[in-house]
Amino acid sequence: MNGLQPIDTLIEAKWIIPVEPAGIVLNQHAIAVDQGIIRDILPVSEAKLRYQSQQTIALSNHVLIPGLINLHTHAAMTLMRGLADDLPLMEWLHQHIWPVENRHVNAQFVLDGAQLACAEMIKGGITCFNDMYFFPEACAQAATSSGMRAAIGMVVIDFPTAYASDADDYLAKGLQLRDQYQHPLLSFCFAPHAPYTVSDKTFRSILTYAEQLNVPVHTHLHETQDEIRLSLQSAGVRPIERLQQLGLLSPNLIAVHMAHLSDHEIKLVHQYGCHIAHCPSSNMKLASGLAPIAPLLNQDVNVGLGTDGAASNNRLDMFEEMRLAALLAKATSGRADTLPAHQALQMATLNGAKALGLGEITGSLTIGKAADIIAVNFSDLNLTPCYDPASHLVYTASREQVSHVWVNGKMLLQDKVLTTLNPVELQYRAAYWHERIAATSQH
Repeated sequence: MNGLQPIDTLIEAKWIIPVEPAGIVLNQHAIAVDQGIIRDILPVSEAKLRYQSQQTIALSNHVLIPGLINLHTHAAMTLMRGLADDLPLMEWLHQHIWPVENRHVNAQFVLDGAQLACAEMIKGGITCFNDMYFFPEACAQAATSSGMRAAIGMVVIDFPTAYASDADDYLAKGLQLRDQYQHPLLSFCFAPHAPYTVSDKTFRSILTYAEQLNVPVHTHLHETQDEIRLSLQSAGVRPIERLQQLGLLSPNLIAVHMAHLSDHEIKLVHQYGCHIAHCPSSNMKLASGLAPIAPLLNQDVNVGLGTDGAASNNRLDMFEEMRLAALLAKATSGRADTLPAHQALQMATLNGAKALGLGEITGSLTIGKAADIIAVNFSDLNLTPCYDPASHLVYTASREQVSHVWVNGKMLLQDKVLTTLNPVELQYRAAYWHERIAATSQH
């Protein structure tokens, strides 16, 4: 015996940005991975003396970072990408998206659309996503077949769809799925769509279950001025105050968008320990508004990043969200030092993991956590020279530079090639749905 410790994989890289501890960049280091877990992070020279790996992957001009976490999406809506662009939210929903959903969405649609989304996300360095959509069992199937980590939304809405007949039916189906679908890469969230589509009675039921099961509640909140105006008319209070009265503000709440908040509401979010999923591309594209990220961060609110669905973004691109989040925070605060690169990277990784209750498992390159790792190749001319790899990741790099992706130590992307999904099959399924939807939708 040579005395070296046997491990599955050793990944060597020019730089490693672990995210925890914050602000650190390691040069010429390696990550030792065994049985899906990060066992060690150490200089390459020491790693060669300590470990005998079944495979060594040397990435001489790459940076390793934690897998990106998409804190809010509707994966299956990739099949509606570009269907009805340049429209305000309510017109977009009522006249275009909901009619298409009523006509076409079934379990097969969700499976095909979510697999297409998984392929796009893996190629873009996303290792975990938080989903909200109908037929969640099909999304769970798509995630597990692709090898991704996912938080599956137990969707609830107060009107019938092809998936469920009423709020109780949605809840029963979601809970049954959670009970039946035990998988190490899956977790679950309650996913009431929004205060304007969910009644007080339904929210109370969700709160009861969420507290019993310690499951997060993931909902759209304060996305548009219209939503707030309608709430004032119908309930006499703004949506966040309504949720406060119902007892839903807590560290279990993932509030999506939060584009319109008063100073008092920002303090409320901090006081109750709620998490925010910031979706800058979607908010701008639908002209919904800009979330007050600088004031939220000043209150130490945990803010993660999401892409929203491909129907309203139109990309599932977390590099784009990181860059936009940082630039918008600077522009709206009038301070160039607001939301610096390391903090933007933390929003796209660890903050998302914390919001999902997965902070002990993923979100940073930390010994003992799952090996959810991505490699970004800095060889391209547009990434040359590199003075600060963290700054480059946020302001210069794009998802096209993601070369390798591991989830739980399993490689899902190798030299930009998907290892668990078949792109030709995905193209075929997308073409099938495109033909069906285009034949019946009004543009």
